[in-house]
Amino acid sequence: MYWMITKYLLTAAVVVAISEVAKRSDRLGALLAALPMVTILALIWMYVEGQSTEKLNNHAWYTFWYVVPTLPMFLAFPFLHARFSFWVTLGFCALISIVCYFGFAVFVKLFGINLL
Repeated sequence: MYWMITKYLLTAAVVVAISEVAKRSDRLGALLAALPMVTILALIWMYVEGQSTEKLNNHAWYTFWYVVPTLPMFLAFPFLHARFSFWVTLGFCALISIVCYFGFAVFVKLFGINLL
């Protein structure tokens, strides 16, 4: 139980730290947010908990392929936010991501990569 609480607190601390840095510096906050800290933490937790090498490798492999279709959302956000409220923009970005995920999954399947 203590281990689970430690994981939650450390992971939450990383997210809070990034948002606090972003308040002070757009660029540094974005740089920190762009780093794969959540994935690194997940890999660390999985490793410490004794997951297999195959499980760790698969997590890293699929994370790469799932990051690619999120990139259009980051380009669309500033454009949409200039025209719509924050929540509407976030909704549109979620839809863009979903469409990109499915489209990308169909595309990479042509190369033998099964994401769905």
